[in-house]
Amino acid sequence: MNKENNVCRSLTLQNEVDQLSQLAPFVWAFAEEAQLDEQPAMQLDLALDEAVTNVVLYAYPKGTEGEVTVAAKREGDTLEVVLTDSGTPFDPTAQEDPDLTLSADERPIGGLGIFLVRQMMDTVRYERKDGKNILTLRKNLASNG
Repeated sequence: MNKENNVCRSLTLQNEVDQLSQLAPFVWAFAEEAQLDEQPAMQLDLALDEAVTNVVLYAYPKGTEGEVTVAAKREGDTLEVVLTDSGTPFDPTAQEDPDLTLSADERPIGGLGIFLVRQMMDTVRYERKDGKNILTLRKNLASNG
């Protein structure tokens, strides 16, 4: 693989559920261009599906128009994706991991999405800056067998 392969792509979606159908083609086109192996590409697809779906469904008050921007880049062995929205301040990284020892009926609703994102990525960082939620996901591709 060409370690000098630096690739950047971005996608902006409106906070409408039907916009989510654009996400997977974006992820897979980026993965191909960035020469990602199948496993990190699948992990990226799942992580972004979870994170972007949560923004589309919950970041903006009902009836409010908004958007989420997904900026993906690969520089050498580092994959970084930044999600930006101007919705309600919310830090998903502050959520505790769900108690997986409880049955699905006993477990409170929510929390599984960010748990999955944490499992798929090496680092997940949130910041609120200039009225925007910024979620940065990073993966070291060199550590993937």
